[in-house]
Amino acid sequence: MVDLPDVRHRVKLIVGLGNPGAKYRGTRHNLGFEVVDEVARRRDLEFTTSPTDAVIARETGTNGRLILAKPLTFMNRSGYAVGVLSRYFDVETSNILVVLDDVNLSLGRLRARPDGSDGGHNGLQSVILSLGTKEFPRMRMGVGRGPGQRDISGYVLTRFADEEVVSVNELIIRTSDAVDLFIKSGIIPVMNRFNGLDRVTEITDEEV
Repeated sequence: MVDLPDVRHRVKLIVGLGNPGAKYRGTRHNLGFEVVDEVARRRDLEFTTSPTDAVIARETGTNGRLILAKPLTFMNRSGYAVGVLSRYFDVETSNILVVLDDVNLSLGRLRARPDGSDGGHNGLQSVILSLGTKEFPRMRMGVGRGPGQRDISGYVLTRFADEEVVSVNELIIRTSDAVDLFIKSGIIPVMNRFNGLDRVTEITDEEV
């Protein structure tokens, strides 16, 4: 008898950070949610309940399992759900990708890293504390700081101005493309392809 491959260690967990509820829909702090929604839409997946305070969408194929997640706690407690899901589905930290907004990047910029600090982001800080490590991939989506001095905690809860919408929609598409590449090939090809770009690019067959 031929042993079937154990797919437990080929599980990828993609987590979009945001705040739950209609009040926060479309705000700068919820870009992570929008990317995960787009990745699910491309795969015709629906979100359902999970073993923790999150909704998840699942896909299983020959390359392993994919879990898309949106924590239902508020941003500064996002890590709780990530920790529970990573343990429940036995996900290696190198296969956990966190997608989040970043005021330290100009609007439309995308930056992927295999590890690092929280950079002052409360949601990412919560994930680091819950997982007990900084060594997991993340994608930061630039939302800028806006003109002049602003209260950043209030600014990230604002919605995008009309003149920003095109750039934001392109950023969501580009980040979703980057997530697709991560699912197939890991974080290094994503960094090589997408870091620093501020426009939509196409992924060739040779890159996946």
